[in-house]
Amino acid sequence: MSKLETKTGQTGPGQTGPGTEHEREAGVRLQKILAAAGLGSRRHCEELIGEGRVEVDGEVIWRFGARVDPTLQIIRVDGRRIPARQDLVYLALNKPPGVLAAMTDPRGRRTLADFVGDRQERLFHVGRLDYETEGLLLLTNDGELAHRLAHPRYGMVKTYLADVPGPLPRGLGRRLQNGIMLDDGIVMVDRFRVVDQAGARALVEVTLHEGRKHIVRRLLAEVGHPVSRLVRTSVGVVRLGSLKPGAVRALTTAEIGELYFAVGL
Repeated sequence: MSKLETKTGQTGPGQTGPGTEHEREAGVRLQKILAAAGLGSRRHCEELIGEGRVEVDGEVIWRFGARVDPTLQIIRVDGRRIPARQDLVYLALNKPPGVLAAMTDPRGRRTLADFVGDRQERLFHVGRLDYETEGLLLLTNDGELAHRLAHPRYGMVKTYLADVPGPLPRGLGRRLQNGIMLDDGIVMVDRFRVVDQAGARALVEVTLHEGRKHIVRRLLAEVGHPVSRLVRTSVGVVRLGSLKPGAVRALTTAEIGELYFAVGL
């Protein structure tokens, strides 16, 4: 039985309990928070509650009228945390080449501010992308999530497409998965596949947990296939998809929940 249920005398699904006047006034109705997070209509969100699929601070909530404080309490649906705070934003940017992964640059180069500078929130970019590397970059004002996503401890998986010289030798993928020694230690890829190969060029996909600087470029250069173009296509469950260069989109509730789950939040 949750704290909310105990306070209101709640004993099971569908019962409401009168609660105190303070409890009726404090916080925001749970189904309203769920609907605002994009989980569906309030009626659908009431069904989620009635099915026992919603938790607040680790306790299942059955009462439709339950009020919670989204700034202090953690809400999960089907075990995945939802972005309940309306002041937090989670964005995906397709960074073009020739853009510095920073908000300012004393040298006057293009930065991330050229694409999100009109937003009022102070945004953190998650991890890094080299100046000439393009593709998916996550931005948020959720400092704890940003910190964990970038921390090596959590090993957030990332996937890249790389244009390299061909032809590629047989067994290259196995060699990369077994590990390549670089000047700052060994690196092993999770997956490697050849997407396309024609004549002197090849397009390969590299998936790894590493976050060291220039890691994909250094890795492929070490095995004799220096990168001429590099695109990050995914970070965890978030995929670049058809997002155009320079375009920004909001992450979905499901994507945010999976990111939280991946870093233990």
